[in-house]
Amino acid sequence: MALDALILGLLDLKPMTGYDLKKTFDGTVAHFWSADQAQIYRTLARLERDGLVDVRVIPQPGKPDRREHRLTDEGRASLTAWLRSPLPDDRPREPFLGRLFLVGRENDPELVRVLLAERRDAALRLLATLEGIPVHDGDLATRLRSATLRNGIREVQAELTWLDELEAAL
Repeated sequence: MALDALILGLLDLKPMTGYDLKKTFDGTVAHFWSADQAQIYRTLARLERDGLVDVRVIPQPGKPDRREHRLTDEGRASLTAWLRSPLPDDRPREPFLGRLFLVGRENDPELVRVLLAERRDAALRLLATLEGIPVHDGDLATRLRSATLRNGIREVQAELTWLDELEAAL
């Protein structure tokens, strides 16, 4: 349901095509929720089928028609219901930590070094991406969106500090 709600929330900001939605997704919420283009299109189709979004076809001379998705009143109500619902008890899944937990069985320090280096490289790429997203002041909604970005940056920075400590300990 979270992906549905995030898509509804982004469409609440403005109507978008699936392509525009993926770009917006990657530039706004990707630091805490991932979705590939196929997932977004499948979710949009389901939201349309369920009456939560409407599609407006916009002809474009010499190009394929744009399929712009907009929230319906039912979609806004669904988003509001999700926002007001109790938070679920999330249990994070982290494949990297699963590998780290078990990699000692191989008794191969080089394998551990590679695993940690790959994680550090991924964290540094993510940090650069997040730090490239502008932070805005403004109304409450804008400040809260910026707060999620700062949270993502702090999480990556904390992970990099933890990786430093782990490598020093090993």
